[in-house]
Amino acid sequence: MDEMDEWTSGRVDAVTGDGCVFCAIVAGTVPADVVLADEVVVAFLDRSPVFKGHVLVVPRHHVISLPDMAQEVVGPFFERVQLIARVLPQALGADGTFVANNNVVSQSVAHLHVHVVPRRRRDGLRGFFWPREKYSTDEAASYADSIRSALNTCLRDGG
Repeated sequence: MDEMDEWTSGRVDAVTGDGCVFCAIVAGTVPADVVLADEVVVAFLDRSPVFKGHVLVVPRHHVISLPDMAQEVVGPFFERVQLIARVLPQALGADGTFVANNNVVSQSVAHLHVHVVPRRRRDGLRGFFWPREKYSTDEAASYADSIRSALNTCLRDGG
């Protein structure tokens, strides 16, 4: 079984996203700790975060990789990524963020997603080795609440 099969219910149709777990999260049929949802993206906590508060930002419409995304959507998509990167430090008491995107290689789900990872000085993350953590019961919901609150404040104050 490859990595994608762990996340999906079989083969993914590249056009419709049928069988894509991220499309199911966008549709609301698979639960996730959503921190932002609008007409362009759904952003939610990674279920196996590099550090707690690690957010995945996915486009609402199924697209496999950044080169596949319609040019007119790239700007609005990355405005949301920038917003999450802006609020994560204040929401979680982090020093900054790490923003990354894989295109095909190391892409565990065949649906474009950008990682926004909270970082702290001397947090131990080096290079591209990404150790993963687990949330305890209800801990993910608490992290999601903090991030949503910071996003709401930022959006209310004009971005």
